[in-house]
Amino acid sequence: MAFIKKQPNGRWRARYRDPQGRARSRNFARKVDAEQFLTTVAHSKLVGAYVDPAGGRRTFEDWAKEWRTGIVDLRPSTLARDLGYLNRYIVPTFGPVRLGEIDHAQVRTWVAGLSARGLSPATVTLAAGILKKVMGTAVTAGLLASSPCVGVKVPRIEREEMRFLTPAEITTLADAIAPAFRALVLLGGYGGLRIGEMLGLRAKSVDLLRARVDVVEIMTEVSGHLYHGPPKTRAGRRVVPLPRVATDALTEHLRMRPASPEDLVFRAPEGGPVRLASWRRRVWAPACVSAGLGEQVKDDETGKVSYVGLRPHDLRHTAVGLWIAAGASPKEIATRAGHTSVSFTLDRYGHLLPGTEQRVNDALDVLAGGDTAAPKRGADVVSIEGAR
Repeated sequence: MAFIKKQPNGRWRARYRDPQGRARSRNFARKVDAEQFLTTVAHSKLVGAYVDPAGGRRTFEDWAKEWRTGIVDLRPSTLARDLGYLNRYIVPTFGPVRLGEIDHAQVRTWVAGLSARGLSPATVTLAAGILKKVMGTAVTAGLLASSPCVGVKVPRIEREEMRFLTPAEITTLADAIAPAFRALVLLGGYGGLRIGEMLGLRAKSVDLLRARVDVVEIMTEVSGHLYHGPPKTRAGRRVVPLPRVATDALTEHLRMRPASPEDLVFRAPEGGPVRLASWRRRVWAPACVSAGLGEQVKDDETGKVSYVGLRPHDLRHTAVGLWIAAGASPKEIATRAGHTSVSFTLDRYGHLLPGTEQRVNDALDVLAGGDTAAPKRGADVVSIEGAR
């Protein structure tokens, strides 16, 4: 039941009960406004769109803390990244603001401000996506009627140019790196495993007889803590066939460094798991510099020396480029790489696939001329040099 009553101070109080039966009220300067409000409340209750007015009075920071406690489907590394973005880019702006006061224009201004600070489009897009998650959850929880993030445009992400190595460069890098990681370079460059997949690879998942590895576990490091777990997607859990160059390297690696089935294939000098950050600095960067695939750059102002050049993930790009050069189909590439779909493979690496324009044109000319002879075929294979 809802009704309106005039107060001694001349204002009008609209009283009603929310869907849970709790008594609610709101004051208005005019009776007509109170009547319109009660009509809106009645309609929202009828269609199931009622929003508790008290919910919008919660501050963003308060709701964000509750939102964090409900996150259950993210990997530790992804969770750490998202919370870092939340605390670094979102809470400083929206933290003290009430949820109901955050509007579309404010979100647009915030996105533009991040871009103006020189943040990359990928960073801005990710931060905006996290804000959208937080506000969307507030809508689901009945705190807001709609999200102010809907329709907000984010910067266009220009994909970075991928780097590919030639087989000769893979060999040079494998020879330059510490012997304990020679097989890792060849496994990455020809097998296309991610660095976390290689560092999480156990001896029991290496099948030298059938020349393949079973990718069932990855290793990540977050805030100094190591996490072992399954691949991020179902497609990531896969069996990867290996060419002889990678199988021979793994055979020699395990001969020189025997491992029980549960042992990691690639281990730190002291025998434990490899910590990626220190490995990049102490092992990877010096090897790339020695192989001519990177360099140490000194900042003139701070004097700090940093490495610039080939990344471990570029071995994966190289492997895909070599598969394409060897004539693998998009479907086979997606399966080997653990991509969630062939469309992703085509979107990411389609520019490397051999063109079909000439074959189509030749076939059309044959059809138009009534010729039954087989059309000429264009190049079916691209070289890795062309991929670069």
